[in-house]
Amino acid sequence: MSAIDLPYQIEPHPVTGVTSGKLGIWLFLASEVMLFGSLFSSYVLLRVGSGMEFWPSGVEAGLNVPIGTFNTMVLIGSSVTMVMSWASLKMNKLGAFKGYFATTIFLGALFLVVKAFEYSDKFSHGVFPWVGWPEAGDPSTFYALYFTLTGLHALHVLLGILPNLWLLVFGVAMWETDRERFTGRIEIAGLYWHFVDLVWIFLFPVLYLL
Repeated sequence: MSAIDLPYQIEPHPVTGVTSGKLGIWLFLASEVMLFGSLFSSYVLLRVGSGMEFWPSGVEAGLNVPIGTFNTMVLIGSSVTMVMSWASLKMNKLGAFKGYFATTIFLGALFLVVKAFEYSDKFSHGVFPWVGWPEAGDPSTFYALYFTLTGLHALHVLLGILPNLWLLVFGVAMWETDRERFTGRIEIAGLYWHFVDLVWIFLFPVLYLL
């Protein structure tokens, strides 16, 4: 079945009020909310169940707040460029779209590079999910959660970069044949990207600052 045979790819469904693609991404994001929600809940329960003397703050556990802050600014900036790329398409400015969209991809890749540097620093000090920061006693539970939450988030960033890269290199050909559908695809990609950024905005203060 060709894509043109699928209903409500451009026009909103009369019942849901959104296109089929947008409904699909919202349902997918709902499942992602449950995934990260369960992990955040585990973090809260484990932290509350442990005495404060057994649970270090991010600084006490050796996390680098300036690096975390930098990465937060990187992702916030990528959300801005994502919005600008979609707005450029709405104004029929394909060149501006390519610039903003490429910047979004670059910022996402930069986030992963910084995170990889942060991980390598921890590994070089003998810190792993099952081994804590020596100067903080034995926060192995903290680091098990840290690597789980940030690692899963980094995977989501990567899984956002790959389709965005495809849309920029190959998918953009649709602009010449069906501009409205292509603009809708960018909007759907943007919804996922904003969700990933929002997750990090919660992760950063919880892990690094509290």
